[in-house]
Amino acid sequence: MVNRKMYRKIAKEEGLTIAEVKREMQLVLENAYNNSNNGVIKAYQNQVPRRDEVPTPDEFIRFVVGKVK
Repeated sequence: MVNRKMYRKIAKEEGLTIAEVKREMQLVLENAYNNSNNGVIKAYQNQVPRRDEVPTPDEFIRFVVGKVK
């Protein structure tokens, strides 16, 4: 539920659809996960639970929110 509100708020502020916000977030995650040669960054990335090689925006947000709590 929190993710949906967040996506809606970002979409409204940026003049995008929710699908466009998610797609842009996914592209950023893919870029970060596929272009990092730094061992420390890779170790942190490997902590994020995910089904595929790169997490979805929802998987990433769920992980970050869990770390903040």
